[in-house]
Formats: sequence, structure tokens, C-alpha cells
Amino acid sequence: MNNQDRFDRYVARNPHSHDFFFARPHWSRRGFFKMLGAGVAGSFLLEKPALGEVVRRFGAPTRNTARSVIMILLSGAPSHTDTFDFKQSPSTPAELLKPETIGGVAWPTGLMPKLAANLPDMAIVRSARSWALQHSLGQAWVQIGRSPGAVLGDIAPNIGSIVAVEKEAERTASQAFPAFLALNSDGAIGSGYMSAAYAPLRVVPSTAGLPDTQNPDGATRFESKFAFASALDEPLRVTRPFSKEMADLERFYRESKGLMYNASVDKAFRFTAEESARYGNNNFGNACLLASKILAERGGTRYIQITLGGWDMHQNIYAATGLPNNCRTLDNGVSQLINDLKSSGLLQETMVVMMGEFGRTTGRITAQNGRDHFLQQFVMFAGAGVKGGRTIGSTDATGSATVETGWSRDRDIRPEDVEATIYSALGIDWTSVRYDDPFQRGFYYVPESNNDIYGPIEELWS
Repeated sequence: MNNQDRFDRYVARNPHSHDFFFARPHWSRRGFFKMLGAGVAGSFLLEKPALGEVVRRFGAPTRNTARSVIMILLSGAPSHTDTFDFKQSPSTPAELLKPETIGGVAWPTGLMPKLAANLPDMAIVRSARSWALQHSLGQAWVQIGRSPGAVLGDIAPNIGSIVAVEKEAERTASQAFPAFLALNSDGAIGSGYMSAAYAPLRVVPSTAGLPDTQNPDGATRFESKFAFASALDEPLRVTRPFSKEMADLERFYRESKGLMYNASVDKAFRFTAEESARYGNNNFGNACLLASKILAERGGTRYIQITLGGWDMHQNIYAATGLPNNCRTLDNGVSQLINDLKSSGLLQETMVVMMGEFGRTTGRITAQNGRDHFLQQFVMFAGAGVKGGRTIGSTDATGSATVETGWSRDRDIRPEDVEATIYSALGIDWTSVRYDDPFQRGFYYVPESNNDIYGPIEELWS
């Protein structure tokens, strides 16, 4: 029996991604046998944290090669076989896609000519597979690293929120930027059950910069008004906090004020028309531009989510307004982002991750000249020591199934594995368990990490 079969059987026996909360057993099979050996008194302490312990870490080795992560979510699900797992099919318009093999990687140079030049910096995972074929479910799954309908799934925080929590101790007094930013990502998952302090700051890029960071009355008058307002309600927010929400509000006031009249914020969030043109002169390109400028300021931002939608192409996929248009936007923005990060030296400490929520049907297009939802997909990684110019795993001739997994666990790569990879790159112990969830049952950073079911894609660095 191979690893994929063992994994499939484990998931069938332990449907961890789909049980609702109260269906979850109190004890794992391993815990049950430990309980028998330890006796009742010993078993009571076996699966519980020590008194006062909020996070339990199991000491997984991490890569710790990244200071920051840029996660690009291609919502709507791009066709993997027309892009990053290119396959020539009877429906592929060769004159439009212009397929070439570059350094051993099949690539549609007609759709993404600029990214073709970035292939030496990119590692493309082609053995990835989604769990779900519904858009909102799949998009949430990518952001939280587990099923939204699973144990604690409906209150699970975004990966970026976990990063914000873990990296808070590394912030300095001068770092005023939010740890977690969501650019063009109004639908980004928030901080879940955690404090609102770790939620993403959602921003739509603008040449005018970050809005509301100046007051019409001027800086001096603003300071006076802020001090007066604080004196009035500080007893409620600080001296005698009545709830977690009040504490969150106090922090929101303090951190928002730190963004005002801040030269570093202005420099990072403003951009010129000329800068925008280099990135394609569109909202997605502007988000990529801001990501580069924000990280260059080292203001405390550690996780940036960028969303590019419009990939749900059930009809007329090869029309000018379909795949060619989206790929042009992607090509301009991501290529320039990688180039700028590379030229500034930031690519060595920034991991860029790009994926959709799933892929699209393979082979011939449908009667509507489109491609429907499909589980097989791709994930692209760059930076933070990732060795580029190659693919990890391979699919069959049509791109419908994995034939070579390309990694040590020897099975399809899942969103949970991508999540573990991000944590490992940032030096975060992906086997950590938090006991501050509402039910104090334990929130695993990566589901089933106690059973070693998922893990980082170590082959990205080897």
C-alpha cells in the first residue's frame, strides 16, 4: 500500500475535515491507549495543557527562511492546464497560448511571457489537490488551512492572523504597520475567535495613500481632540475594561493613531502613475506594488494577502476578456513583484505563494467553450530560499491526476500542507496547539498535526 492509499484510508476512517464540533471525540486512539497505561489520574492530565499554558508546541523543526509572506489568492479557480501545469489539449489554441518548454517546464508564453522570465525563481507544485469544489468553501479553506465546516472551522482565524499572533513579540516600538494586510481582499477571512487586533487591515490601493491618516483640523488640533476623547472614555476602555471587545477597541484606537501623520506609512502606501504602469496599471498590479513598498519599509507587516478574482470561466475561456485578460493582469503584476523584491534583496526573506481554491476540467473544453470545477490544481512558490526553475510533482497527459507526487510524503499536496509550509518558512512551529479557543478543546495550527498527517513541503528548499 502506498502513502496515498494510506492517507486516503486514514481520512476515510477519521473524517477530520468534515465533522461538526460536537461529533469530535474527546480522545484520540493514541490518547486512549496512553490513558489505559497511565491510569485515570494520569489520563486526566494527558491531553490537557499545563495550568496557565495557552500554547503547547511539539517542537517541529522549521525552515525559518522567511521574514514575511505574500499570499496571492486567485479566486474563481484558474485553469491549471492552461497556465502553471500546461498541457496541450485538442481545444488549446496554440496560436494564442504559444506553448514552449523553458528549462524543462512547459509554459504558455502567449499568456504569460513576463513570468516565463521568472521561472528560475519559481517552484511550481503540480501535485496539489483541493478538498472542495464550491467557491466560497474552497477559498476559505485556503485561508484557514482546514474545512470551514470542520471542528472550530467557522471561527478559525486566517493564516495571516496566526502569523500576526506569533510575530507580535518581534515587533518594535517604531513599527506601526499592521502585521496582517489584505489588499483588494474585502472577502478575506478575519481573526476568527482571536482578538480583533489580529484581523487583517483591508486596503484598496490608491495613489492618495492610506485613507484617513490625516485630520482636516491638522496634527496639533487632532492631538488635542484625541487626548480629550481619551480622557473621557479611558476609564471604560483601559482602567476598568468590561469585555474583550473593549480591550480590542482600546488597541484599535492606539494602533490607528500610530498610522496617522506617519512618514513611513505615506511612503509605503502612496504610489505614482509611473509606478502603477510598471505593474500593469490596474488594481491587482497596484496591490503587488504596495506589497513590495510596504515590506521595504519594515514597518511590522509580516503577512499580506492579495486577491485576483475573475477565474471562474465556465464559458468562452479563450475569449479576449477571459483567460488572456486575466493572465495579462497576473503576468504584469506578479512578474514585476518578483523582480522588485529580487532587486531590493527582499525576495530572499519573502515567500510568495500563489494558488486558487481548485482547478478546472481538463482535456477538451465544454459545449459552452469553458472549463468547469475540478479538484486538481497548482501552487506556486518563490523566494525565502525556495529553489526555483522546476516543478514539484507531475500529472498525467491531460492534467487530471497526479502521477508523481514529488515529495517525501508521496501523496497529493493539500491546503493543510501549504499552510504548514508557510508556518515553517516563517519559523513558526506548525505543530502548535492553542488552548484559548472558546471551548478550550485545542486549536491546532495545522489540523491533525499530533498525528503527523500533514506537513511542510520540504522539497521546495532541496
